[in-house]
Amino acid sequence: MGTTTDEQDKVMEDSPHPIDPEDDLPGHGVVVLFTVFVEAGLAPFSIVVGWMLGHLPLQSFSWNGRDALIGAVAALPLFLLFLSMLRWPVGPLCRLKDLCELEVVPLFRESLWSELALISLSAGVGEEMLFRGVFQATFMEWFGTLWGVVLAGLLFGLLHPMSVTYIAIAGLLGLYLGAIWIYNGNLLTVMVTHALYDFIALAYLIRLRSEATTRTEAIDDRD
Repeated sequence: MGTTTDEQDKVMEDSPHPIDPEDDLPGHGVVVLFTVFVEAGLAPFSIVVGWMLGHLPLQSFSWNGRDALIGAVAALPLFLLFLSMLRWPVGPLCRLKDLCELEVVPLFRESLWSELALISLSAGVGEEMLFRGVFQATFMEWFGTLWGVVLAGLLFGLLHPMSVTYIAIAGLLGLYLGAIWIYNGNLLTVMVTHALYDFIALAYLIRLRSEATTRTEAIDDRD
């Protein structure tokens, strides 16, 4: 005979070791290492795929301070849109906000600033080498500039399958990055845009917002 939900809750409360949903999460170090390994691993993977398709990803990369600055400026509108989503979520964006707060934040809650920077840099370099340096360059050669940007953006979204809404937003992000690369021509620019946006968004979610909430709760407790 099964137990009721109320009985199960009472058992959990009476247990000497209450069950915490976050206990099922992998260790902090494992999460950081795995994320960096996967994202950074896209760099050598893109070189192999690019060699097979005839588009080595770093052919359009060059060190240039002006292009890096353009990339930094291009990250700001993305962060403003991210803030808007958190502050005024509507429709499917409510579920996306919940995804950020209930899944992303617990995974990286203990991350240091340096770890967030390493994760963001790995994603910016690895993903842009693959999606812009290889896939977009290849699609543009096969189908023309417009369809090259669209198909690379669509693939970028589909390979971020956290939710339907997230796929759509990642696809739009891919279109935005693809357009910047077309305009600027330097892979460094979109690497900076991607990495800086990821870092600012993660830092706001995990460090700045959490610390502000902690301070507010401490003040409320004193009152």
